[in-house]
Amino acid sequence: MFCIDSCVPLLIQQKVHGSNVFNRSWAEFKVGFNDSSGGYWLGNEVIHQLTVSGRYKLMIYLWPRGSRSYNRYHVKYTTFKVFPELYNYTLQAFGFWGNIRDALSNGAMFSTFDRDNDQHSSLNCAAHYGGGFWYSNCGRALLNSNNEFCWGSCNSYSLQVSRMWLLCK
Repeated sequence: MFCIDSCVPLLIQQKVHGSNVFNRSWAEFKVGFNDSSGGYWLGNEVIHQLTVSGRYKLMIYLWPRGSRSYNRYHVKYTTFKVFPELYNYTLQAFGFWGNIRDALSNGAMFSTFDRDNDQHSSLNCAAHYGGGFWYSNCGRALLNSNNEFCWGSCNSYSLQVSRMWLLCK
């Protein structure tokens, strides 16, 4: 079990355009990984253990492709929890605020190419997009995808970088 006595900001995800590290198995997403091109996932089990207490909120920073460093989008969820593996690391995200529309699929279970938990009737979204995430019905947030890297509409919000942070409430 991961234990932390004080609340500190933690990076839980980073994706840089061109990093194809996210097409990983359920077991790899459970423990976390990183690569030299900037791809990083803290690990679903650690994210669950940190968020179950309710003392963290989620902040996501998104840099569109071709933008300057100061031109970025941000979203915040004042309530953010990830349920245990028994519940397929189901996402709970409420209290949205941001300068771009909401695209996370609250209530979605985490899916990977080898563990299809999305709600799409005939498609494994993680296998299709090439990366594990909370897809719901192939969702609108494609932050870990190797094929498309976007938030909301891929035509409007194609990304260069995304970072997900746990911040203290």
